[in-house]
Amino acid sequence: MAPQVPAPPSAPLPSARPQVPSAPGRALRIAKPTAGLSDPCAMLTSVETRSVSPVFVGRAAELAVLGDALARIAASGEPQALLIGGEAGVGKTRLIEEFSESARARGALVALGGCIEIGSEGLPFAPFSSILHTLNWHLRDELAAAVAGQEGELARILPELGETPGEAHDEEIGRARLFELTARLLERLAAHRTLVIVVEDLHWADRSTRELLAYLLRSLHDANVLLVATYRSDDIHRRHPLRPFLAEIDRMRTVRRVELARFNREEVRSQIAGINGSDPEEDTVDRVFKRSEGNAFFVEELARGLADGALHGLSDPLRDLLLVRVEALPEDAQRVVRTAAEGGSTVEHELLSAVCQMPEDDLIEALRSAVGTNTLVPTQDGTGYRFRHALVREAVVDDLLPGERTRLNRRYAEALEANPALVRADVCAARLASYWYKSHDAAKALPAVLAASVQARRRHAYAEQLRLLDRALELWDDAPTEVRQRVRPVDYAEAYPACGCHDGDALGFLDLLAEIAVAARLSGDNERAFTITKRALRSLRGESDPLRTAWFLVQRSRLCQGTGRGNGWEDLGAAQELMRGLPPSSVHAEVLAAVAGWAILHDPGPGTFATAERAVELAQLVGDEEAELNSRLTLAGLRVDAGEVDAGLADFRTSLGLAVDRGYFAVIARGHVNFPSALEGVGRSREAVEVTERGVELTTRYGLKDSTSWVLGNRAESLQALGRWEEAGRAADDAARLAQTPRATALAASRRTDLALSQGDFAGAERELAVAQEHYGTHDPQPQHAIVMARHALRIAVHQGRILDARSILQQVLDAGFPPGTQRYAWPLLWSAATAEADARGLPAAAPGRAAVLARIREAAKKLPRICAVWAAHGLALDAELRRAEGRETPDAWAGTVAAFEPLDRPHELARSCYRWAESLLHGSERATLGLHGRTPREAAVLLLTQAHTAAVEMGARPLADELELLAQRARIPLSGPKPEPATQPTAAAGRGTAAEPSPAAVPAESLGLTPRERDVLRLVADGRSNRQIADALFISPKTASVHVSNILAKLGVSGRGEAGAVAHRLRLFGEPAPGQGSVVSS
Repeated sequence: MAPQVPAPPSAPLPSARPQVPSAPGRALRIAKPTAGLSDPCAMLTSVETRSVSPVFVGRAAELAVLGDALARIAASGEPQALLIGGEAGVGKTRLIEEFSESARARGALVALGGCIEIGSEGLPFAPFSSILHTLNWHLRDELAAAVAGQEGELARILPELGETPGEAHDEEIGRARLFELTARLLERLAAHRTLVIVVEDLHWADRSTRELLAYLLRSLHDANVLLVATYRSDDIHRRHPLRPFLAEIDRMRTVRRVELARFNREEVRSQIAGINGSDPEEDTVDRVFKRSEGNAFFVEELARGLADGALHGLSDPLRDLLLVRVEALPEDAQRVVRTAAEGGSTVEHELLSAVCQMPEDDLIEALRSAVGTNTLVPTQDGTGYRFRHALVREAVVDDLLPGERTRLNRRYAEALEANPALVRADVCAARLASYWYKSHDAAKALPAVLAASVQARRRHAYAEQLRLLDRALELWDDAPTEVRQRVRPVDYAEAYPACGCHDGDALGFLDLLAEIAVAARLSGDNERAFTITKRALRSLRGESDPLRTAWFLVQRSRLCQGTGRGNGWEDLGAAQELMRGLPPSSVHAEVLAAVAGWAILHDPGPGTFATAERAVELAQLVGDEEAELNSRLTLAGLRVDAGEVDAGLADFRTSLGLAVDRGYFAVIARGHVNFPSALEGVGRSREAVEVTERGVELTTRYGLKDSTSWVLGNRAESLQALGRWEEAGRAADDAARLAQTPRATALAASRRTDLALSQGDFAGAERELAVAQEHYGTHDPQPQHAIVMARHALRIAVHQGRILDARSILQQVLDAGFPPGTQRYAWPLLWSAATAEADARGLPAAAPGRAAVLARIREAAKKLPRICAVWAAHGLALDAELRRAEGRETPDAWAGTVAAFEPLDRPHELARSCYRWAESLLHGSERATLGLHGRTPREAAVLLLTQAHTAAVEMGARPLADELELLAQRARIPLSGPKPEPATQPTAAAGRGTAAEPSPAAVPAESLGLTPRERDVLRLVADGRSNRQIADALFISPKTASVHVSNILAKLGVSGRGEAGAVAHRLRLFGEPAPGQGSVVSS
């Protein structure tokens, strides 16, 4: 490898690009353009880095291409060439810097030169002057020897070599000789090293530079040289001199082209995080990505604005930079660009022509100038124009005078109103609403924005609908009375139109508030919906309008629950009271449906069933099919929970099918959350996954992000049950990303907690559990959430050795009881609690109160139904675990559990049961009679351990895999097959801690009163060592070893070494092989 040397001093010629500092957070400034720069966009090259991300983002594929070129040179000794194109600011220089560091680390010598534009073309040979200067600085003696006798010729490129000769008689011969000498020089310098020659900003290259580069690309042979050139693709117009050069080298087999694309959203997120030193909010990422369109330079500028608190505007230096190219256009072209900027992100040619009111020839000429400089580009369909970059349009709009903007928007609105065919029919209403709104004409704008809001709703674009309706609310008081009376919405929110409203200002205003409330809720903005609903209810105080009042109360009840403000029952109760004595109506059916839906979550029972049936009957009476189907979903869930599984699931399918056929999106969303949940609850996980696939598709189509998040959360649960944990993790992550409300966020975090616990990432589980607890809150406890959260907390407490805290968590849940329909959550909780008690047997601190806890678990289990196969299997597992906790387990109990889980697609539960069956077979305290199929107990145990270990490793169940390995180690059973990956955090089974935190396994060991030396001895006892072997391993005498063993037996309260080893294994005190033993598993 070449030695590492410091960077050379500055070259005689100025560099077009400064070096990017490596230190994060270094300040930078926008430099003034160099005098004489004819290309206004050259300012981009004078930007000194001030907010470059210290983390290199993306570009893995491009770096791989560059790295591959280096590898080819090393393998073949043949030169390689790469041309890297991309728009200004996309990140070409940063890519070159990153690659250069990598190349230097691999022993290459990197020499870089940049083209400089002065006048119509750049300085002759400017990049090669810098390149040769760098090579001369690094390899002065070697270069001097290589050019001996030719200094004068090469001084045309590198003046420091000496005096250039006089004018040659044949300039062409002199030029050819110069090119030949340069090529031979590079070949000689590359004889003992790899040279990386980089020419930046080739779009500014003079003709001489282009010709020399082309010569090198054709003429270099048997040289360890990588030629890299970068250029701005957005500057290469049709008459640009680089075009024929690119066309020529494209025909060379040895040259590869790389086009650098803009960043995607995730890369923009990473860049912002790198610049600002923290993860950005999702809204921030959305805004920056939309405004920057993935251009790395613009992302950096906008990210710096974030740090300065200026997310929405443009900094003055950035605005000036963006306007330079526009201000260099002819006056007519500037006028057209300003007009186009106010027309929108794209503007149709015919519409622009109508607004500009210019002669067609003048308009075409102005547009040709704007397109020729890449300020505007034609749209893909060829019907109009858009700005090359959205930030340029933003800067142009910001530069318009207020009156100028108003006038332009009015002209756009009048032109479109006169001829709607100027734009596509599907965007006409939205464009017209925007133009009239920005023209500050309330009389014209109010009907336009309401008409556009109806179209947005019909496309399920609820966020856009909400934005338009908020504009209508803003315009309401300014619009004349006669206009307001004519512009009431033409469609309504859910059950609201059945209220029997009449014309009039006040009622029209309530219509608008109802639309806003529903649009806000459907778009995920529950806070806005809650605020609007409260405003509507205040307006209804003192009014005799029970139907509208009840409707808004139902909305507020939903929103109270959705925002964590409470359980919403007070508003539902008030709505019920308002319905008493009134004729049947859709609002009445909606109220009853909401009450039944509330009861199934908070107080399920016979009364809930009756309420749901009344809601169905009332909806049928008033002909409200949507409310009927919604209530039928509630009834279906109640039937499944009551044990009528097949009938309930059939009701789900029927109701959901009708809702999909009719397009009742609210019912579709709820059904695709509740139906897979019901399927999962009865162990039909594969069917649940299939339903969630359709649910994700439909809720996405209808724009219901929060519902999509709920569906994905349920999908994650079913995938985890099936052992497809990697897919489950992705689904849970997607659920968290799409969540719009606290409860959806909490559900996603709960799924992540469960997965992390099963994978052994206990620190991650604690973090996710905290998120779930925060977002569920304490105002609206629901059994379906509370029981699951308790199980998570109990498992964490057990892992940390806090058995008494685990008991306290369990007792709180048992005190509250398990309401009907919660058995699917109760069975896993009780199993986890019984497992904790069984593992803690022999732990002195856990002895007091153990019997009472086991009795409570058994009593609670007696009240839970075992109708479904999955519930029955959990019941058997719990019975076997309770026997183990009481010290009277039998292999046959676990054999029955394994037989129950085998057909159920529950690989983790099956592997757990196999582990316990194998453990009981190896323990040998009870005779096994079931499931051996002619094998000896040990042979059966070997098979069980092997199969369970393979399943655990494939799933990623690290804690279970660790326990299986420990049991195999004690039993001297080699485990073949895959080995588990290291867990993110040490598990209890691993028995290892960190310097800052003791091993969780040490907690029960210390509670036994064992000293560190006694723990070492116990480890060896559990491994089956004799006193002599213990003495040899620990460098003590056999007598001392005997004393330690006696002390250990006394402290554990056991009578022999075998029992002591069993206690150590049951408490998972040790996770590594004994000293000097090595791993028995791998033997």
